[in-house]
Amino acid sequence: MKIKIAFFLIILVFAVFFFYPLGYVFTKSFYFSGGFSAVFFKYMFTNPILRESITNSFILGITVTLITACLAIPLGLIISRYKFRGKGLLSGLMLLPMIMPPFVGAIGMRQMLSRFGSINLLLMKTGLLKQPVDWLGGSGFWGVVLMEVLHLYPLMFLNVSTALANIDPSLEEAGMNLGANRRRLFNTVTFPLMIPGFFAGASLVFIWAFTDLGTPLIFEYTRLVPVQIFNMVTDIGENPMGFALVVLVLLMTVTLFWVSRRFAGGEGYAMMAKGQVSRVEKDAGLAGAIPIYVFLGGVIFISVLPHISVLLTSISKEWFMTVLPSETTFKYYGLVFRHPLTVSSIRNSLFLSSISTVLDVGLGLMIAYLLARTSIKGKGLLDAFTMLPLAVPGLVLAFGYVASFSGGILDPRNNPFPLLIIAYTMRRIPYVVRAAYAGFQQTSAAFEEASQNLGATAFYTFRRITAPLISANIIAGAVLAFSFAMLEVSDSIILAMKEQFYPVTKAIYTLVGRIADGPYIASAMGILGMALLAVSLLISNKFIGKKMGELFRI
Repeated sequence: MKIKIAFFLIILVFAVFFFYPLGYVFTKSFYFSGGFSAVFFKYMFTNPILRESITNSFILGITVTLITACLAIPLGLIISRYKFRGKGLLSGLMLLPMIMPPFVGAIGMRQMLSRFGSINLLLMKTGLLKQPVDWLGGSGFWGVVLMEVLHLYPLMFLNVSTALANIDPSLEEAGMNLGANRRRLFNTVTFPLMIPGFFAGASLVFIWAFTDLGTPLIFEYTRLVPVQIFNMVTDIGENPMGFALVVLVLLMTVTLFWVSRRFAGGEGYAMMAKGQVSRVEKDAGLAGAIPIYVFLGGVIFISVLPHISVLLTSISKEWFMTVLPSETTFKYYGLVFRHPLTVSSIRNSLFLSSISTVLDVGLGLMIAYLLARTSIKGKGLLDAFTMLPLAVPGLVLAFGYVASFSGGILDPRNNPFPLLIIAYTMRRIPYVVRAAYAGFQQTSAAFEEASQNLGATAFYTFRRITAPLISANIIAGAVLAFSFAMLEVSDSIILAMKEQFYPVTKAIYTLVGRIADGPYIASAMGILGMALLAVSLLISNKFIGKKMGELFRI
């Protein structure tokens, strides 16, 4: 009975705070003049600005996905196929871009890639350029592409490397024995077998690039769907076009999520070997290791440029028309803890993230227990509900909250804290569920059965037996949920409308637009946020090890 009540409460939470806002937006997008109409969708493709924004968003998503694929596939092949010194260290360094939100890195990259930024000044100083080059492409498109690629290629790499590791090497050996060269072997055997993992990574990258709000705002590249949706939040009652744009994004992301799940769960790519043989990594040797080091080192160096640029910006006393800062100072780190806006935003984010993490752990444990330890009807539905927040962008959910809860007690215009807590909880609950579920899978149910056979209640058994056994997984999921909530971008920027309620990321965005010391304080806050996320990832990796990558797959 208690299990059924828990199941009902979880479904109710998802119904009210996930499906209701999305359903409200969907309904409003087809409502015009008192009846059903698709006029907003027609206008969406006839209005020049909206049509250009949609086109640019698709071009951006496709461009970022193709470039990340071109990076991730060679990286995955090298890491999974060859043995060389420093492989573990280099593999870890390739995940560094994950510790900084791309919109934070965009602050420093503007300094490096502007017409008279560090890159142009260095190239002109060495005589390689006579005139400065507009690396950002005038509109900022290539700046957004660069930041998205550098931030997202580790996600593609994780999915690709996992897919490659699951391929039975005997199948590739059979292809080579039949005379296939390396190129033909990859095209006809390796790539088809890794398609599920590749498509999962590509879907995640495309959705993220298509729906990212923070990075285009920093580069002032406004002709994109997320920026148009953000601009329409302020007049959501008068301009219903925002509903149609949100539905467009929602349909696209859910479709990709569904197709990706079908690929991952399909039988068309299953390997029929009776027992999979572990792969013997080929020793690269000195001659083979040199190009590997050059390639991996180049990718890592370019990927940490945003981190370096933000760090340099945060310690710059003066940085104008010079390759590096002419003077350095640490005063902006002190201002982070004295500036009224930053102090209140840090306090707000700590409060919001702490509450949402507690809710994530409570709900996540209940869901993971139901999935791993019970045979209740609807487990498949619950599992799908739990993973859906990974597919629905924060931009869509935040817009739905503003639209559906305006005028009520949860109106974010009055106080966004309740909806920010709910949004953070819903967005990060998949991480806690996956971490806890992995713990349940690794723990035998026999211990719990023995406890209950001796007269212990289910709650006592969970508190004294199960929870201690999966505590490492709980801590890992909670740490990730907390750190990602601290640095959540879309929900914070859209829902926090008054300065007194700004979380950290909204404060950073606001400071970037202020003259004088604004960008420098924002960079200092970005570095502190990066340090928080880095420590969180290290702690989580310490607790759950190789299963860490599973948390970032859809």
